Amino acid sequence: MRIVIVRHGEPDYEKDCLTNEGRKQAELAAKRLIKEHIEKIYSSPLGRARETAEAFSKLTGMKPVEILDFMKEIRYGREDDLYSEAGHPWSNADKIAAEGKDLRDPNWRDLPVFADNTATIDVDNVIKHTDEWLSGLGYVREGLYYRNVRPDDKQYTVALFCHGGSATAMLSHIYNQQFPYMCSVIHMSFTGITVLRFDSTPGSLAMPVLELLNDDRHLIQE
Repeated sequence: MRIVIVRHGEPDYEKDCLTNEGRKQAELAAKRLIKEHIEKIYSSPLGRARETAEAFSKLTGMKPVEILDFMKEIRYGREDDLYSEAGHPWSNADKIAAEGKDLRDPNWRDLPVFADNTATIDVDNVIKHTDEWLSGLGYVREGLYYRNVRPDDKQYTVALFCHGGSATAMLSHIYNQQFPYMCSVIHMSFTGITVLRFDSTPGSLAMPVLELLNDDRHLIQE
């Protein structure tokens, strides 16, 4: 199985939709994604991700777009001060690094910048439901890796249209890395494409291969 993760196009966050530029990006991404031989489409419930998914659905005629509620964008900041810069996970990851602290610390949730941060709640929600979703696709987590419990070795590809934060949270779990570390090393572009390939051999226990990370070359106009 291959999972193609696509961040949404340039958004109007207030209206939770794509800008005109974001719609153009989604159309370019849709044309690029035809090469991936996608068989099923998943999306975050938020408008900007759904619009990006619908651009591909419209181009290919592939329906339906199945909604994954847990892949909506993560919040950040305290409950009474949402989206304050003080709670921004990527800025805080940079601060942790600038102070010489280890971004790989497994106790990152206890750090002051994350202890009362809604990002921590939402990251853990993505982690919990990621394994439930993958299990439904035939890959069951055992310790650090994934067991292929499918009865055949057919390779198939699904697409997941979502957000920079929720995708980073998912990748941090799948690859057994700490979320602040992944925030530091992955900054996803609008409609950036990431591809994971799980072992298709029935019964195998393995780490998925990262075929592609944040590819946005489809946005380069000749």
